[in-house]
Amino acid sequence: MKLSPVQKRIHEAAIRLFVEKRVEEVNVSELAQIAGVARGTIYNNLNSVETLFEDVASQLSAEMNDRAARSTDPHASPAVRLATGIRLYIRRAHEEPHWGAFIVRYGASNETLQQMWSGPPMHDVLSGLSSEQYSFRQEQLPSVMAMIGGGVLGATMLVLQGHKTWRDAGSDMAEFVLRALGVPADDARSIATQDLPLLAA
Repeated sequence: MKLSPVQKRIHEAAIRLFVEKRVEEVNVSELAQIAGVARGTIYNNLNSVETLFEDVASQLSAEMNDRAARSTDPHASPAVRLATGIRLYIRRAHEEPHWGAFIVRYGASNETLQQMWSGPPMHDVLSGLSSEQYSFRQEQLPSVMAMIGGGVLGATMLVLQGHKTWRDAGSDMAEFVLRALGVPADDARSIATQDLPLLAA
């Protein structure tokens, strides 16, 4: 679902609040103040205040999957696409710290946000497995996706806490994931340090 400019402001304000507060503590007045809109505008642009968190998580997940997929060369190898996607997530967390903090806080526990790993990343993993670029058993797929998701969240924390640059954290995590999937070390490093495209708008 494409958000209107006002809905986008409301969702961005909600992300900021959800990073700072528990979900049940977020109220319409505060949301309106941070979004810079009237309370009535909030009600007119939300399905319901009660479902705001799930709406934001669902939109964030779908939007990032779509943008990452459009940013990556569809003809590139599964390993290149997967590494690029991992690095795009980590760079975005650096560029939009509230976005990064939101996925770090809720990405491991919220089922809706976990859909981020079931779109293009899973497709790239399955493509790599079927083309024998990766080496793992089919029944290990849930563990592979958990490793990728956990790795991205961990690397994002390193960036947000100032321990690593997004470039280093992104390339390191992409390299480690590829090596874990069976890509030779030199190839994994080369793929993980390629020029990174801009994230599609």
